[in-house]
Amino acid sequence: MNKGTQQDAASTAYTISLPAKTIENADPRAREVLEQTQVKMGMIPNMYGVMANSPAMLQSYAQGYALFRENSGFTPAEQEIVFLTISRENVCHYCMAAHSFVADNLSKVPSQITDAIRDDAPIADKKMAGLREFTRTMVVSRGHPSQNDVSTFTQAGYLESHILDIILAISVKTISNYANHVFDTPIDAAFTARSWKAQAA
Repeated sequence: MNKGTQQDAASTAYTISLPAKTIENADPRAREVLEQTQVKMGMIPNMYGVMANSPAMLQSYAQGYALFRENSGFTPAEQEIVFLTISRENVCHYCMAAHSFVADNLSKVPSQITDAIRDDAPIADKKMAGLREFTRTMVVSRGHPSQNDVSTFTQAGYLESHILDIILAISVKTISNYANHVFDTPIDAAFTARSWKAQAA
């Protein structure tokens, strides 16, 4: 699907009418995640509120996200590159804004790398470029990289085990990206400075 087709689909997409949940009215299983998020982040992002309509979804996302952050073989900056790349391929405006903010302020990704991912421009750092390219390949090919793709990835300094870490990240971002699509999740004020729109083809 090209960019123009993606934008056409987005303009006619269905939006779920369920309101975001809060700590006060969420199912107990979702409430626990919301409470933990409030403590950790000092806020409950809009994305968490809408996903709380499905406690199983919110719990799965939160657990998978935490496991990737804590146990993947990637540095915080590399994790952000993976998340940004997936979110860009899935055209998730919410996650692009949120992860750009995190990249700038928490994961300490050089702004030129974050901006290159956002703008689909070249990345000068060869290792980071290799990570972006292989992550994109995994999304676009639906998990069918070629031998050449993997060889290029490992030559950039990564291991076969990193492929599995990227699959975990894709699974986590599929949950959040798709949820944001169907809810048309409003971007939180904290992330609006890094709002992003896909460019037309």
